[in-house]
Amino acid sequence: MLTVVLGLSGALVYGFADFLGGLASRRVRAVTVAAVAAAVGIVPLLVGLVVVGSAFGAESVLWGAVAGVSGGVGVLLLYRALAIGPMSVLSPLTAVFAAVVPVLVAVLRGTALSGLAVVALVVAVLAVVLVASVRDTSGARVTAVGLVTAAVAGCGFGGIVLAYDMTPSDAGVAPLVVSRVLQAVLLGTAAVVVTRRAAVAGQGPGGAADPARSADAPGSAAPPGIRGGGRWPARLVWTVVACGVLDAAANVFIQAGLHSSEDPATLPVVSVLNALYPIGTVVLAGIVLRERLTPVQWAGIVLAFGAAVGLALA
Repeated sequence: MLTVVLGLSGALVYGFADFLGGLASRRVRAVTVAAVAAAVGIVPLLVGLVVVGSAFGAESVLWGAVAGVSGGVGVLLLYRALAIGPMSVLSPLTAVFAAVVPVLVAVLRGTALSGLAVVALVVAVLAVVLVASVRDTSGARVTAVGLVTAAVAGCGFGGIVLAYDMTPSDAGVAPLVVSRVLQAVLLGTAAVVVTRRAAVAGQGPGGAADPARSADAPGSAAPPGIRGGGRWPARLVWTVVACGVLDAAANVFIQAGLHSSEDPATLPVVSVLNALYPIGTVVLAGIVLRERLTPVQWAGIVLAFGAAVGLALA
């Protein structure tokens, strides 16, 4: 039960962070938002080091580094995928791969799942697809490159869960700190490169050189970008700060969930629940932006909680 609660909590908090990141990305390049949020997320994790104590052993540093690289690459590839293909197809595909990859690894390790757990996991994956589905008005076509890029991005996100699962149970937040620092460096480097390329091309902030954009096409995850330079408004700053703090908190929930039980089925359960993060995003969008959920998304939410109950009982 505790594993399910932590997994769902992590997914919801991830979704809230993604919503805030999406809001900020309407004004600033998505890669810049991701880089700053990753850097901000280091702060609460450092506080956690002092409060709960952590062990920076060789395994903690190694798997923390793997999670950082995996997450950083996953974010960049997701931006690229959504810039060249329809969000309605590629976003759910990424979430499915993020959920399924750790499950496959667990099965290959010999993890035996009960019949109820298998059914619940399948229902949860279906829920991921339904909740992540969006209306596509961009007219963008599905391409092999877009599909492969989205799939690899999903594998990157799944790699984060696998890496955290490999960390020692007494490592505390040490692996999370290593992961977050490395991810901030990778995304920060990418943000600088994108900005310089845009400047050289004479496009200015938010130009088409940004891999997270596709000419502001509706239905794409590509954000409009900054409208002019200058200092960030206070509201934008606090939005990015909240995004970074929530994203770091989500990682804490996920790692805690992975180490909440000695049951080998914990990995597949947490990985699939973690992939339900779109629920937090669409719910917050409905509350804050008054965006209406589609019947398909409502069906996905109902299935998601049904799957969670099944996993808790399995």
